[in-house]
Amino acid sequence: MPTLVLFGLVAVLLWSLVSHRFERWGVAGPAMLLVLGAATTVWDLPTYASALDSPFTEKVVEVILSILLFADATEVRGGLFGGEGRVTARLVLIALPLSLILTAIVSALLVPESFVVIVVIACVIMPTDFAPATRLLRSKLLPERMRAILNVESGYNDGLISPIFGMALPVAVVLAPLVRKYIESGADTLTVDEKDFGHNAEKMVEAFVNAVPATLAAIVIGVVLGGLIGLALRVARDRGVASEGGARYAMLLLPLIAFGIATIPAIEANGFVAAFVAGLIYRVTRTRGMAVRVIPHEELLLVEEVGTLTANFVWYMLGGAALLAFTTSFDWRVLVLVLLALTLLRLGPVYLSLMGSTVSRADRVKIGLLGPRGTATIVFGLLAYNALGVDTVEANTVLLIMVVTVVGSILLHGVAAPLVLRRMDRVRRIR
Repeated sequence: MPTLVLFGLVAVLLWSLVSHRFERWGVAGPAMLLVLGAATTVWDLPTYASALDSPFTEKVVEVILSILLFADATEVRGGLFGGEGRVTARLVLIALPLSLILTAIVSALLVPESFVVIVVIACVIMPTDFAPATRLLRSKLLPERMRAILNVESGYNDGLISPIFGMALPVAVVLAPLVRKYIESGADTLTVDEKDFGHNAEKMVEAFVNAVPATLAAIVIGVVLGGLIGLALRVARDRGVASEGGARYAMLLLPLIAFGIATIPAIEANGFVAAFVAGLIYRVTRTRGMAVRVIPHEELLLVEEVGTLTANFVWYMLGGAALLAFTTSFDWRVLVLVLLALTLLRLGPVYLSLMGSTVSRADRVKIGLLGPRGTATIVFGLLAYNALGVDTVEANTVLLIMVVTVVGSILLHGVAAPLVLRRMDRVRRIR
């Protein structure tokens, strides 16, 4: 077993033993696991960097993401877009694409040397996740409706970003060395030969030619598996054939099977999309006919806990990644980019997308500003770092942006936002 994985398992185990007491003191799991990750990798960062670049780590991270995407999709309440269908649709179909486009443009302007990976950077920065700011979703300082909207949105946007990320990354992997060669040569034109492309040339072609078929195949796999298993389990539970334990096992195995089938070489579909869609359709078919369209908590329990456990491992990996990023290089332009991405580049599209809706102006601003970044950002960042290669400019840039984004979100959404909300509530009560 790789040392990285072993240390990560030990760190998560130790945190599990003391987490309840620390959380009562206000210490969040992600922050503590980040510290543990840094403490256990500081002694040998080169080895840690090599471990991040290994195929084994890549597969572990991919499986973790498939479970998390499935869990996000199954936890949404109500119909396909949850109880706030129109608002959620505006956020994920209008605000999210606008945010991605704006982030890519600003990334190209602020960090022009990262031009070939600007779409990858946008996909890393923009997915929202409330892991570093769970108190916000539980806080009574936010209206229940707003908390529901934010929860549903965060459950959808990483699943919708994954096919874009899956297409952009292989293209960046091929183009990055060509652009580096052009810059280093100082020539006016770029000459490309077969050696320059290597074995990655096929990946770039497939990313363009097969992007739509691969996504459609993943959707079909997710729909078929999610629909069949959801229907079968609903019938089995109604007739007393399946137990709660059986339902829990089925929910945990379903995303792994969907991901596995989609990534069979003969199919080569997007496993993340397959797992996410399987979760959506499973929830719809499993809850059909119920008065409240929610999967029973006793059935969700196992996939939720496994999702939390694997997410904890990802947060541990972030600790070492943070040390690696900050010791390699630090660029103030990255700080500006991340600050804009956490605020204006999300706030603007969210506010515009909700104009004319039933959401008030003040709530539009709050929804726009309350978009924490967490596990999905870390996973996409680690996958990009792995694919782009250790010690390349593009890989180091993506890693630094990922780390600064998540750490900035912990400070902004996990620390500052609750303080500001409490202050606003006190002012409102005085008036």
